[in-house]
Parts: sequence; C-alpha cells; structure tokens
Amino acid sequence: MDPSLDTWDFSPLISLWIHRFYIYWGFAFGISLWICFQIVIRKQGFATILAEAVTCLGLPVAIINLKEYDPDDHLVEEEEEPFASTSEEESSIEDHQSLSSVVDVEDLGKIMNHVKKEKREKEQQEEKTSLFRNTVKNEASERRAMITPALREALTKQVDAPRERRLLTYILWHESHRCMETTPSLACANKCVFCWRHHTNPVGTEWRWKMDQPEMILKEAIENHQSMIKQFKGVPGVKEERFEEGMTVKHCALSLVGEPIMYPEINRFLKLLHECKISSFLVTNAQFPVEIKNLKPVTQLYVSVDASTKDSLKKIDRPLFKDFWQRFLDSLKALAAKQQRTVYRLTLVKAWNVDELQAYAELVSLGSPDFIEVKGVTYCGESSASSLTMANVPWHEEVVRFVHELVDLIPNYEIACEHEHSNCLLIAHKKVRITQIVILLSSLSLLLFSSLFSLFSPQPSYSEYLLVCYLF
Repeated sequence: MDPSLDTWDFSPLISLWIHRFYIYWGFAFGISLWICFQIVIRKQGFATILAEAVTCLGLPVAIINLKEYDPDDHLVEEEEEPFASTSEEESSIEDHQSLSSVVDVEDLGKIMNHVKKEKREKEQQEEKTSLFRNTVKNEASERRAMITPALREALTKQVDAPRERRLLTYILWHESHRCMETTPSLACANKCVFCWRHHTNPVGTEWRWKMDQPEMILKEAIENHQSMIKQFKGVPGVKEERFEEGMTVKHCALSLVGEPIMYPEINRFLKLLHECKISSFLVTNAQFPVEIKNLKPVTQLYVSVDASTKDSLKKIDRPLFKDFWQRFLDSLKALAAKQQRTVYRLTLVKAWNVDELQAYAELVSLGSPDFIEVKGVTYCGESSASSLTMANVPWHEEVVRFVHELVDLIPNYEIACEHEHSNCLLIAHKKVRITQIVILLSSLSLLLFSSLFSLFSPQPSYSEYLLVCYLF
C-alpha cells in the first residue's frame, strides 16, 4: 500500500530553498578566501616559474626583490661594438649572477644580451685565426645559383606553352624571325600582378646569386634560338629563305623575364651583342635609376610605366624597394638624359590604372620618351600570386579611347600606328616624324646627287663637282 503524502516532511527542503541565497553567498565567500590565500602564499609564483623555465634553457638566472633593489647599484654599460667587451661590463655580469634567486622580467633581456655577447666573444677567439683566410671562400660559397632544377622546370613549361604562337609570329613577320628573346637576369625587384611568370622567378633588390659570364650567356642564347627555329624545318607554309635567315640572329630583346639591368655585367653583354651586329632592345622596370644612368647606349631602351601614381604603382607592381616611388621618378629623369631612342611601355589594367590620364601626361613630360607603347594587359590564367581576371583586360576600343585622350594632353605627340590583334597602339613624338622626313629627303637627295654625277663624265671635274654641290 502506497504511503500517504502526509507522512513526508518537506520542511528542511523548503527551508534550504528559502535560504538558498545565503548558501550561495557562503560558497562564494569561501572560494574568494581560498583564492586570496593562494595569492598570498604564492605571490612570487610567476617569477619562480619564469626562472625555472629560463634555467632549463641553460641560462643564468638572478632573482631580485624589488623592495630591496636599487637600480643605481646594478647599471649595465651599453654595447658600443658588437664584438667588444669592457671590464666594467664583465663585472656587471658577475654582479647579476651573484644576486638571489628572483629575476626582474625587465632585466631578463639585459642578462640574455650579456650571455649572447660572451658566446660571440668565444666564437670570435676561435675564428680569429681563419677569418681573413676564409673570407673570399665564404662569400663565394654563400652565393647560390639563380635557377634551381624545380625553377628551371617551371619556367620551361611557361616558355613552351606560347612557343608555337611566338615562332609562327617570328616566321611570318618581317625580320622578327631573326629576333632573339633572352635575359641575363631572372631576378626582379617587383612582383607585378600581371607577371606572366606567376612569380616563379626569384626576386631581390640587389644581385646576390652566382653570375654567369656574358660570353657564355650570349653563346647559349644564340644556340637556344637556333634550336627553336630548327623545329620549323619542313613545316608547310614556312619559306625556306626565311628559315635560313632565322638561323642568324640580328636583334635581341632583353625582356624575357626579370630585370636585365640588375645583371652586374650588363654593359659587357650589350657590347658583345653590338660586336656581333645584333641590335639591343632592353626593358627595365624603373627601379634602378643609377644603373640606367650608367647603362651604355642600346638600340632602344624601354621603361615600364605601369601606373602614374604612388598608390597605384604599389598596388600593381608591388615593388620591394621602400623608396620605390622616388626610384621610379629618378629612373624617368635618367631616361630623359639618355641620348638614344627611348620608349615608355604602358600596360593598362582595367579598373586599376586607366583613370590617371593627367598623371600619365605629367610622367611623359618628365621622361620625354621618343615613343609610348600602350597595350592592354594580357590575362595569363588564374594564379594564387595575382587577383587578376579577364574582367581586368580592357577591350581594344577602350585602349584606343585611352590613347586618344592621352594624346590630347601631350601636344608634342601623335598616334603613329595601331595593331588591334595585339590590343596595342604606338604614340610617337613629332620630332620622330620630322627626323624620318629629313632622312627620306637626304636619301632622295643622295640618289639625285648620284644621278647628276652620271650626266657628266665617269670622273667628274672639280667644276662639275662644285656645280652639283651648289644645286643642293
């Protein structure tokens, strides 16, 4: 039989429920007392734990009671030379090691610095006898090869992909089949968003790799060019005379990859090209103004002007130099001082650098190039190194409109030619047209000059010679 509810006494439970807040308060008060007790009895716990951890690293530890510590009694002399020490500093270290077993966290760095200095002094003594003897050897061993097997494989794939199109262009275009594209330096000081190498090539602000001699670079470049041309022997549509001409290099474009002007022997390399009757077309990214000034004359000197403002240049070229903008401006000024044919190369990236017309015009007046090559960016596929998409590639009509608007801002220039398939236009300084007219008139005059001489005897007299000169 079930017991009746009247036999149960719930009064204790009801009392606990009514006084539950006092119970909670009692538990909280007890826990607070326990925490305070732990803090009091372990007030140096952090310093002790830190000292034990430092001791495990094999470093000396000095524990200081800040109530009894006088900083003036333990001053540490500043280091003036990285490998030198004084008797005062050595005695200061001994003072730190002789203190009690608590360390001040602020002084831990000073103590570690002295320990590191002691180790450096020991290493200096051990290496002192062989330092000068091994200096040259160490420098040579520190320089590594610019291209590794993995990098060679990656770059080879990138070159092979467009090779058929490029070779076809070489064969069909007049004289372009005799143009060799190469570079003496794979390294670059920029990481441009539109780089078709997807940043597989090395980067740096100075040359720090093993260097091949210019004679070897030129020899192998010509051999590789000839090997590439040989692949088209017997291909239908390839003219035999053009094939034979292609085996003799007449032009060299130093724009394959990287920054060719970084190569320490670039002037020697250019001299070798010219001695071989090979014209030179060099492209630089406008980050080495001193090298541009010291560069020997080339057939045509290009400077990449990828943006016209500091912010957009940083966004597009992603340069390594902190003073990239000043280097950029100084490079354009150096270009203006070159007594040779110069070119600005503008690469338009839609939504990034196509709205800076006035700033571009100011840069044109700064460098005064003979030509301005304007082309739309080429999309080279998806890459983790770049956020570009096909949406950033301008239509040819947009490039044409940009060029017309730019020419309106630079009165000394005019549009010279256009190539829609390449999405490219060429702007030329008006002095170039005047020069061409002068050359044409000179050629015609020379031809007429020779024709007038033919009216006289095979060996004209002095009076006949003066008559012809007077006519001109």
